[in-house]
Amino acid sequence: MGTTRSALILLAKAINEILSFIVFSILDVLDVLLCFIYKLVDFCVESEWKACYCSSAKEAITSSGKIFVSEQGESKIVCVCSSKLQLEDVSDTLYKRSSLVSDISKSTVKELRRLKVKKTTSMSSTTTTTTIMRSCEKVKNGTTVRSTFNIDSTIVEMLQGKIERQGSPPIPRWSDCDCKICNSWSTSSCKETLFVHAEGPKGKVREDVLFIHGFISSSAFWTETLFPNFSAVTKSSYRLIAVDLLGFGRSPKPADSLYTLREHLEMVERSVIDPFKIKSFHIVAHSLGCILALAIAVKYPGSVKSITLISPPYYSVPKGEQATQYVMRRIAPRRIWPLIAFGASLACWVRTFLLDGFMCHTHNAAWHTLHNIICGTAGKLDEYLDAIRNQVNCDINVFHGRDDELLPVECSYKMQSRIPRARVNVIDKTDHITIVLGRQKAFARELEEIWKRSSSG
Repeated sequence: MGTTRSALILLAKAINEILSFIVFSILDVLDVLLCFIYKLVDFCVESEWKACYCSSAKEAITSSGKIFVSEQGESKIVCVCSSKLQLEDVSDTLYKRSSLVSDISKSTVKELRRLKVKKTTSMSSTTTTTTIMRSCEKVKNGTTVRSTFNIDSTIVEMLQGKIERQGSPPIPRWSDCDCKICNSWSTSSCKETLFVHAEGPKGKVREDVLFIHGFISSSAFWTETLFPNFSAVTKSSYRLIAVDLLGFGRSPKPADSLYTLREHLEMVERSVIDPFKIKSFHIVAHSLGCILALAIAVKYPGSVKSITLISPPYYSVPKGEQATQYVMRRIAPRRIWPLIAFGASLACWVRTFLLDGFMCHTHNAAWHTLHNIICGTAGKLDEYLDAIRNQVNCDINVFHGRDDELLPVECSYKMQSRIPRARVNVIDKTDHITIVLGRQKAFARELEEIWKRSSSG
């Protein structure tokens, strides 16, 4: 029986590998075709070519444009904020993604260049080949130090368009949803702040609790599940605050945003921490929101009373691996099985607020947030966790569904190895979504115990 079962498992893995290769090869070709089609539609409908992340990096740009720089595996974009220049982190996974078509193209171009160089060398032994790179030089301790940057034209075009359009109202693209829900923010008086749902006593509150949702979700993930199940004592003592992150739910979805970590954090500060004058607060975060929760805790170490993370997307990156690319391979392994747990959960929990959260975003917001937050912060999470371990004196609790196929349980255990005092609670028979949905009352009680313990400590 054991031998037969092992043989069947190996056969299933082989079939999965073969089918995955076929399916993703077709999708890679389709990706190239759709890229060309979308560019044509852009030109016909909007009278201009739109930059896309299929474009290859160029070595030079016009002197009037801002530049995207990449050095030693880290990518930054030079942007203008008021009268200041800022370096903003972006993930290289936006424009460097392994695919069959790109790999074959690169190999072919590389081979043609090698043959061309070999032919040129044989024709004239005195001819030398020189690679020209944009670089900057500075003198340090009597020696010249050269720093070379790779320049990506895609980000440059996007940023140039952003600067040219400053002061003018955003124009939705033909491919963006133009429904009332997705665009209500553009006509409201709160264009510069997130949508915030707050419940609690009108007078003096004991403490605040900030709820941060995950990827392709909204504040309804909390307000429709946990908020109704908190006790009367909690509702009369704590101010419960749930936000729609930038680009999701009823919050602004600017087309010119790159949805970086800095942009997300600034919007949370501008919409919650500053206007509510929060001094002491607890944080509850799910999935992608866990990354923002860690960043907030690092920035406000003396204000955070407790941190509760649900299914955190944390992967311990092996030495020698590029963090962003490693995490992208883990969360998107290019396999057709198992199906993303979120899809299975959505099919099982067909509720209005889930569908609203899933649909109420733009592809621009979802795409950039996925890459710049989950993949782009992979190299920073260890620093955040070390800072929280050493500088943030608060209770830390991590919850994870044992059947979570989107983010495995090892993510939470790896986080605990970085912060030994963190309590990891693995819940049986739950996945990425059902760890909250379906056990709302139990989870509400668990949170209340965490807050009570943190306050008394």
